[in-house]
Amino acid sequence: MKIMTSPERINAVLRGEIPDRVPIAELSVDHKVIEALYPGLSYYAFIEQSGYYDAVCTYAGIVPPKINWVDKSKKIFQDKWGALQQFTEEAIPFVIPPVRIESESDLASYTPPDPDDPDIINTVREMVKRFKGKKALVFVGEGVFAPSQYLRGGLENLFIDYKLNPSLVKKLAKLVEEYQVELYRSVIKEGIEIVMLGDDYAGNSGPFMSPADFERFILPGFRTIVREIKNAGAYCIKHTDGDIRKILDMILETGVDCLGPLQETGGMTLAQIKQQYPDKVSVMGSVSVDLLIRGSTEEVRQATKKCIAEVSPGGRHILSSANTISSSVKPENLKMMINTALECGRYSM
Repeated sequence: MKIMTSPERINAVLRGEIPDRVPIAELSVDHKVIEALYPGLSYYAFIEQSGYYDAVCTYAGIVPPKINWVDKSKKIFQDKWGALQQFTEEAIPFVIPPVRIESESDLASYTPPDPDDPDIINTVREMVKRFKGKKALVFVGEGVFAPSQYLRGGLENLFIDYKLNPSLVKKLAKLVEEYQVELYRSVIKEGIEIVMLGDDYAGNSGPFMSPADFERFILPGFRTIVREIKNAGAYCIKHTDGDIRKILDMILETGVDCLGPLQETGGMTLAQIKQQYPDKVSVMGSVSVDLLIRGSTEEVRQATKKCIAEVSPGGRHILSSANTISSSVKPENLKMMINTALECGRYSM
């Protein structure tokens, strides 16, 4: 089998074919871990110089390239939806009060963000220029669920709306859907090859919402976004935390090409998903982030070998952590995971 380029390797997995080796990717790598491994390097330079990964990601679809700080000392900024969010020590911020959209009258006068925002488009162009043909190009964005939370000031308010104001929920979802479709068309036109949708639908005990509410409020917009991503010529990867077995059939019905990174919780494993849905979906993951934080290098080595042995046969597997490389991950454990994958992840002819 010939040696593939990184884009060829990732694309083979997403097409359901067997690559030369298990590709390696990561949704994000915290700057503290990068600094420990390669002092002074930016994320892009780390991707280039380390040689670890087959894909490069931009979060321009979630966190704006130019942050509109409200209180920089407290790491509070206004997101592109007009909601306030706050960074913690990790890469992903969370929404804080006040609520941006309180009622349908607020929504009627609301202007959504520009899907052709020059800051986002220029960020994508920079990544495409730097990595086209060298790495698979991934744009990390969202579906309808997460932005609806931002606009309503968090999960609690949105879930109350599910029961008391379903009309507002549906109108929010439609507004977000229309924006996302145009955004993804724009970035795919610029050269993006894969869109990863990052809404989290579940916790360790199951989905946040009932399957009926998922089908009613989230699935229609989610389905449209996936269809339009694929119609525009890109692949779609769906990430979510938690145990999604109760809504998994509906997620796969949308036509996503890959699930992941996924946590192996509550009896839900990547190997089981591949076995239950043969020739239907690829998977991404799943080396435990907790193990990468707390475990020894030998434990990480054995876990990575086990993951490859159980999930990689037959292809359709991208190796990664079960979520992201957070600031607490031991740099030596990340290196061990990568080196073990390169050693043990090669497919035979």
